[in-house]
Parts: sequence; structure tokens; C-alpha cells
Amino acid sequence: MTTVQESTAAQDTLIFPFPGSSHRGPAPHWARLRAEQPVVRVPVAGGGHAWLVTRHADIRAVLDGGRLSRAATYHPAAPRFSGLFQAPPGMIISLDPPDHTRLRDLAVQAFSPERIAAMRPRVRGLVTALLDRIGGGTADLVADFATPLALTVICELLGVPEQDRGRFQQWVERFADVSGPEEQAVEAREQLAGYIAGLVAAKRERPADDVLSALIAARLPAAGVGRDRLDEGELIGLGYTLLGAGFDSSAAQVANSVLTLLARHQEVWRRLGGHPEEIPTAVEELLRTVNLTADDTSGLPRIALEDIALGGTTIPAGDAVFLAFASANRDEAAFADAAGVDFTRAENPHLAFGHGIHHCLGAPLARIEIAVALEELTRRHPGARLAVPEEELRWRTGDVNHHLLALPVLLP
Repeated sequence: MTTVQESTAAQDTLIFPFPGSSHRGPAPHWARLRAEQPVVRVPVAGGGHAWLVTRHADIRAVLDGGRLSRAATYHPAAPRFSGLFQAPPGMIISLDPPDHTRLRDLAVQAFSPERIAAMRPRVRGLVTALLDRIGGGTADLVADFATPLALTVICELLGVPEQDRGRFQQWVERFADVSGPEEQAVEAREQLAGYIAGLVAAKRERPADDVLSALIAARLPAAGVGRDRLDEGELIGLGYTLLGAGFDSSAAQVANSVLTLLARHQEVWRRLGGHPEEIPTAVEELLRTVNLTADDTSGLPRIALEDIALGGTTIPAGDAVFLAFASANRDEAAFADAAGVDFTRAENPHLAFGHGIHHCLGAPLARIEIAVALEELTRRHPGARLAVPEEELRWRTGDVNHHLLALPVLLP
């Protein structure tokens, strides 16, 4: 059994987050760790240490076991990591059962698969309108396409009026920026919370056909009084959880998927334009191989609730753990030709949306947005190509996700 001291000494030169990560894949250090030290304790930039879990099977096992806690990261004695995103307490992604179970059961009523499936025609209408507006020539598929698509979809789901969506975009981007002063992110979060509180009050007075109204109306018949519905703070927390995941992450993934195909798989782009039935399978491979998170992990720490024997070592109770989903998605033990790209891959158990109780509620909507965007783009513009060399593209720095500042594309 590897000891904590041995793991730490062997990895003193590695400081998490690792350099070298990009949308093209996780930092190269992860492959060596998967092979040599799949569970390892390393220093974290800004101070402290944390454990990294790098293999697909180990991540699934530890998430299925209920031995890691998100809620414990908010305990006063829990490790703190400056420069890394930390969701506010009380959000659904910050809770453990039974609180998480109750919140998720209520949220599922409003964010049901049926509601999301019914969004497909609206998503297609938005994609069509955006591409009609762009026409041909050179377009920025971040500002002109991916961002307004993702923002409009999530704001319509929540019932945010069109005139307020620009402010929402600014608040969410500042909330997700980990490079600036912490006060900036806190201020953006408070602005979001204040706005959503007003929106909740308006929806209570005049319910509409949107997710926020449905969340207000959701009930658990077997719960006790006061526990059968979402309170004000829970509604606000769910509101900006959906905004962050439904807007910021979706916009990045749409743009990065388009970039990946145009920069390195133009033959696949042309084929998909004539074979839209192949796009769902291609989307799953894009989700596996296009790395969304800037630090290659789920982005959020967890705390070991007990000593955990995993990957040939023991994680002591009370220590912080990061799960490297991007590494797991390149795990040779889980995927044939894991380092390659196979757009016909039949079995694809990737972890792009997480695993277990915190599996992303918005995964079905994200899949629809990416698929419909690719269907219409490849059909209309089979000869599309980057308008600048890939190495000249610029990226937002200090963000939770890999975000392009712009994606100039020639659309013949």
C-alpha cells in the first residue's frame, strides 16, 4: 500500500492545476498518473494539498460508494483552495443526501426529460434564425452563434425577459471567473441572486410555462410541511445553477465542438452534413474528447468522509479530493484507442456530465443544443473552414471552462 508520505514526496514537483490543459485534452501529466499513480496527493496552487483520482473505474467506484462529500467542503475546518471555483453552499451541486435527494426530486419535476425533449423544435428554430441572420461570409461563431443560442435557450426555460439577458451574461461570466478578486465573483453572485429573487416573486404572482414557475409549483407528497416544496433560497440557488451550467458550459461546448471538427476533422464535418443520423454518436465522442473544464477535473472539491482504499493507496478521512473527469475520458482501460477519436464509437461511457447523484440535470438539453447546432451548420455549410489559423485563436483566461473569445469561420 502506498503511503501518503511516499505519494507526496514523489509528486512535489507537480502542482495542481497542471499546466498544458486545453480544449484538445487534459494536461499530459494525467496519462503518467493513470499509469503510475492513479490516486495521488499533490500540492495545490495557492496552498494546501489534495488528492487526484485519475482513472475511469476508480472515479465511478468512489462516486457510487457515497464516501465523498460535497457538503463537507463548507465546514469551517475543511481545506480551502484559492484561485479555484467554489460553488456557494446550498446549491444542488453543493449538497449531499438527504438534502440533495430532496432538492433533485423537486428539480426533476420541472426539468423533466419530457420538457427538455419538447425544447428541440425551439432550439432548431433559434439555430435556424441565428444562421439566417449570419448568412454567409466570415462570422464569429462565439458572439454570433454559440453564446446567443445557449443564453436564449436557458433564459427562455427560466422565463428571463429578453431585455435582461445581457446583464445575465455579464453576471454569469464574472461569477465563473476565478482569476480576478474574490469580491468580484461574490458581487456577481449577489446580483444574480437578487435578480432571480425578483423573478421568483413575479412568477409566484403570474406563473408561466417555464422552468422557474414549475419549480415554484413542484411538490413532494410524502415530505413534511415546509419540506414538500422549494424555499426562496433553494429556488435562487437552482436558478443560477441552471444559468451557469445551461449557459456558460453549453456555449463553450458548442463553440469548442465546432472548432474541433473544423480544425482537425473536416472530412467528418462534410460527412455529417449529408448523414445527420450519425450526429448523436459523433456528439458523444465530442463530449468525451473535447475537454471543457480548465483544470481537467469536475471543477469542485470533495471531502473524504472516511479512509478510502482506492487505486493502491489510502485517502485519509477529512482530506480533499478532485476527480479528474477529463483524464477518465482518456483512460485506456475504459475506451479502445482512448487517445484517438472515433466518431462511430458505439460504447461510450464518458464522464463529461459526471456520474452518480450529481450527474448533470441539464445533460439532455446540452446534447440537443450541440446536435441541432451541428445538424444545421454542417447541412448549410459543408465547406466551412476556420478564417484564421487555429494557433491564432484567443481564449478567455482564468475561467472555469475553456472559453474561446472568438471563433472566426468562413461560411461559403
